[in-house]
Amino acid sequence: MSEPNFFATPAPVSLRDIADWAEAEIHRGDETLEITGVAPLEEAGSGLLVFFDNPIYLDQLRATTAAACMVTKKHKDKVPEGVAVLVCADAYRSWAKVLARLYPDAMVPKEPGPATVSDRAAIDPDACLEENVTVEAGVVIGAGAEIGAGTVIRANTVIGQGVRIGRDCVIGPNCTVQHTVLGNHVYFHPGVCCGQDGFGYAMGPQGHLKVPQVGRVIIQDDVEVGANTTIDRGANRDTIIGEGTKIDNQVQIGHNVVIGRHCVLVSQVGLSGSCTLEDFVAIGGQTGVRGHVTIGMGAQVAAVSVVSDSLPAGGRYGGTPAKPVKQWFREVAAVRKLAERGSGS
Repeated sequence: MSEPNFFATPAPVSLRDIADWAEAEIHRGDETLEITGVAPLEEAGSGLLVFFDNPIYLDQLRATTAAACMVTKKHKDKVPEGVAVLVCADAYRSWAKVLARLYPDAMVPKEPGPATVSDRAAIDPDACLEENVTVEAGVVIGAGAEIGAGTVIRANTVIGQGVRIGRDCVIGPNCTVQHTVLGNHVYFHPGVCCGQDGFGYAMGPQGHLKVPQVGRVIIQDDVEVGANTTIDRGANRDTIIGEGTKIDNQVQIGHNVVIGRHCVLVSQVGLSGSCTLEDFVAIGGQTGVRGHVTIGMGAQVAAVSVVSDSLPAGGRYGGTPAKPVKQWFREVAAVRKLAERGSGS
């Protein structure tokens, strides 16, 4: 069996080009040096570019035989002799800019060539598709749906009645989108379910009475949603996700949730109904947020935490229940000392 290469090898570029793309300074090396690709520190060799920003990998940096390395100023003298050095303000962000230029197909995958609509797709005659929309086999598009120019709908996805999808979006395979309005440049990875019922029941001794969920999901521009994430529509108002927000795989977003602009939710975060995240909030993996609480602008919550009360803007929090990290660390240390004292008695 041949070994596939899913992303085309980039054409060689000069170190000068890499520096310009990365907004970096050539600290050491010939600006005409040819870069032919990228690799991890421990695997790189002639012609290959690497980056370094985590001291955990310092031994690998010292042993690398890469052609060039992108680092911040404080690490520039740790790069071995013979390896060209590009000094960046933020090595990881610069690395992202360079990769986007070298491997554009890895950003948001779109097929080259003209847009096509598969004859194996089922598109209601009352749906409206602008020019240059791609629809793959097995897609179902309901009555009254509107899809903007340049958007790609991948195989076996279902777009419900009346859904609005903006321009230059990619809706991955096996997604379900209903009761939803999407802005432009939205990217759904495979398996996203968006706009289904929120979990609403009036509980009682005679049984649990279903509460109809009559809101929508509104997703603004430049949002990316990871594989198998679920976003419930609002109960009596809209579930909203602000522009530029990035959501990892397997995240659960309940009904009436409001997420601000440029938030980051890592895998397996669970947001209960009617909670609010203000702009630039970041939440670590497997953290749960209780309903009807607000997390203030710019706040960061550590992984595997439980947010049971509202959190002020700008702070760093963690633990169960989530609290300022300094307090959390003191409590963890105190419990450890108690445990050690108890085991020694």
